[in-house]
Amino acid sequence: MAITRSTITMTPSGLFLLFLFATTASPAPIALPLSTSSRWVVDGEGRRVKLACVNWAAHLEPAVAEGLSKQPLDAISKSVAAMGFNCVRLTWPLYLLTDSSFGSVTVRQSLERLGLAESAAGVRVNNPGLLDLTLVQAFQAVVSNLASNSLMVILDNQISKPGWCCSKYDDNGFFGDKYFDPDEWLRGLEMMATMFNSSTSVVGMSLRNELRGPKQNISLWYRYMQRGAEIVHSANPDILVILSGLDYDKDLSFLSEKQVNLSFTKKLVFEYHWYGFSDGGDWGSQNPNEVCAMVIGNITRKGGFLLEQGWPLFLSEFGIDQRGVNEADNHFLSCFLSFAAEKDIDWALWALQGSYYIREGQLGLDETYGALSWDWCKARNSSFIQRLSAIQSPFQGPGLSKSSPYNMIFHPSTGLCIVTNSQLKQLQLGQCAESTAWRYTRQKKLMLKGTKYCLQPEGVSKPAKLGFGCKVSSAKWHLISSSKMHISSNLTNNGNNVCLDIDDNGTIMTNQCKCLSLDGTCNPGSQWFKIIRSSREVNDQIFKRCRSQFAQVEQLYPDDWRKHRNSLA
Repeated sequence: MAITRSTITMTPSGLFLLFLFATTASPAPIALPLSTSSRWVVDGEGRRVKLACVNWAAHLEPAVAEGLSKQPLDAISKSVAAMGFNCVRLTWPLYLLTDSSFGSVTVRQSLERLGLAESAAGVRVNNPGLLDLTLVQAFQAVVSNLASNSLMVILDNQISKPGWCCSKYDDNGFFGDKYFDPDEWLRGLEMMATMFNSSTSVVGMSLRNELRGPKQNISLWYRYMQRGAEIVHSANPDILVILSGLDYDKDLSFLSEKQVNLSFTKKLVFEYHWYGFSDGGDWGSQNPNEVCAMVIGNITRKGGFLLEQGWPLFLSEFGIDQRGVNEADNHFLSCFLSFAAEKDIDWALWALQGSYYIREGQLGLDETYGALSWDWCKARNSSFIQRLSAIQSPFQGPGLSKSSPYNMIFHPSTGLCIVTNSQLKQLQLGQCAESTAWRYTRQKKLMLKGTKYCLQPEGVSKPAKLGFGCKVSSAKWHLISSSKMHISSNLTNNGNNVCLDIDDNGTIMTNQCKCLSLDGTCNPGSQWFKIIRSSREVNDQIFKRCRSQFAQVEQLYPDDWRKHRNSLA
């Protein structure tokens, strides 16, 4: 395994310079099918597989995967892979399978009967082979093409009657609603699971999206979700069975008292949804530290506890306005990324589609939450995709590496991590795949793993430095503020604290801590850092050579080494 961007050199005086980066291996092929091991999703060889998915809607009135009028199917699949996703959560309406008169119409007929002649013409240009397929056949073709591009697929029953989801009073929300007959739903799940029981790329099924409405109750949840899980597993025992909660999939708290009772094991995953507009926090007017702490506390109580109990939790929908103009969403995203990185959770972004054939009566509606632009030609916001890339690879889990765990210092507002330069004189933000490996000790010191170098503050508006030996008291770093994302140190032992910060060039600085009060207008983003646990592969040879170099330099150049060590300490 090659070390990326790492060097050990000798200066004329004999003092060595260390450029120490954590590294990741090229992803090993996934041995399908998937299963679970405690809270982790794993492949057939027991290695952690992180679901880094994007939602692709195919459940609206046309019941056709969105965007086929804008770009060739294969080009869309390749865009998904190019943005770093390894999985698509593909939505479908129940009536696609349970109403034969609906599922048997062609793509052309479905679009034209909705007055979407222009969309039909677009499909004829970009995907002529799909135009006269039935809706079911077109759905199968999308799954097949995703598979040909090495993308895993999770099939999500979004709704029964095709249309935009979701309203509390749309009669699609809970068992017994007008358009949600439990027996029809169970039949549809069995049909879908059976249809893809020979497809290794279909790795999971979400049984129902966002249960909601006045009829919802826990007793019926257990009755029907357990029955649905058993039917899907019986029809297709290879796939993961994914169960959603109540209240728009924001509440799984009832599972803390009573877990589901199923005949099978190692295939069960729970899902949860998290949006800034629906998480109970006021991201637009309250202090982001307070809101982030409060919201994560709520999520832990309502679903996050499952991770501690040894169950996988799939954050199957989250998203923001990707135009970047919504300050509340921007605060939410930084909080989300910190949580997702710390918990190393599986997730699916809402959404892929840049636009819709028709949504709630509006033709060609622009999806501002879409990863792709309105014309599906490019990423809507490349900086957002860059930030997301930090959590697309796993940090922890079975079979990830043989390296001992270490810490990374993640900066959620940029999606980058703290790295060092080759002289150990400057700390800066860089790709998390090249993150410096740290130890956060019981004495609250941040030390480079395998060395005696530690992080030290130099003063207000000055770059943070690496010192040798960590003997000074100011080398202690505490996690302060409600969010626990301000990393603070005392400069003079008299209460004069500074916090890690960044300048415009991404250099790691120390400045006066900001946004610790209840001021809702303050933006703490530059000072938000999260110390996260990682087991990504590192090359222990670097540390062995490091220790060897220490001994050689001290022996050959004792005077120079003593001066150098004292200057750092």
